[in-house]
Order: sequence, then structure tokens, then C-alpha cells
Amino acid sequence: MNWTWSRFADLGVDNLYDALALRCRVFILEQGAYLDPDGIDRDSWHLLGRDDQGVLQAYLRVVDPGIKYEEPSLGRVITSAETRGTGLGRALTAEGVARCDRAWRGQGIRISAQARLERFYRGFGFERVGEPYLEDNLPHLEMARRPA
Repeated sequence: MNWTWSRFADLGVDNLYDALALRCRVFILEQGAYLDPDGIDRDSWHLLGRDDQGVLQAYLRVVDPGIKYEEPSLGRVITSAETRGTGLGRALTAEGVARCDRAWRGQGIRISAQARLERFYRGFGFERVGEPYLEDNLPHLEMARRPA
């Protein structure tokens, strides 16, 4: 997987288009309608994973500290339907966590995770904080990871 790590202003139109298209396929067509462009993308880093043919297969954003939570926050973590079950989601999340650890040394990471993925995120050191809640009509959990 070829990773690209960019600020919103540096994404370029092709990367932005591909990221939004993948996010729409997964978050809107697969999971149900909601407003994906939430105004936070501009205050985030964007991690894109393209295969050897240049097709975007994985994406996540890291929201700057102080925007959504006090800590940096992973979000919009997705892989294409074609790559699920291959370990790409784990590679994507590991890459995102590593980038956070390098960019914000000594800070933890906080996420709003789909409740069904609690075990997945626990594998990266995230622990549940509080009770489940609904976000975009899906059960979610706030989870936090201590500083590395």
C-alpha cells in the first residue's frame, strides 16, 4: 500500500475527489444517509492508501487536537469493500496511530468508534470511555488511547 499523508489544503482535487467518493460509498451507500462533509476536514490530516494501480483502497482522517477532542482524533476510518478481510483496516489504523504518535508526541488519541468495532480498536490500545451513544443512527463508543 502506498500511503499519502496530507493536510486538507495539500490534498489536491484528485485526492480529495477520491477520498470523498470512497467515504460516500462506505458511509452513505453502505451505512445510510448522513452529512459526511462536516466542516472538520479542513482542520485535519488525511491518510490515503492506494494500491499498486493507484486506486484508493483505504482512508482515514486525523482531526487536530482541540477541534473535536482535546487530543488528536482518528475518524472516517474506511477500507473499500473489495479489500475487507485482508488486514488492510489494521494496517491503515496502525499507520494512523503511528502518524499521531509522531506528530503529537506525549498525547493520547481519542475516537468515536462504531460500537461493533470496540474489539478491533482495543487491539490498538484504545479503551472505552463512558456509555454507548447514537451517532448518525449507529451505536458508537468514545474510546481513548494513552500516550505512547
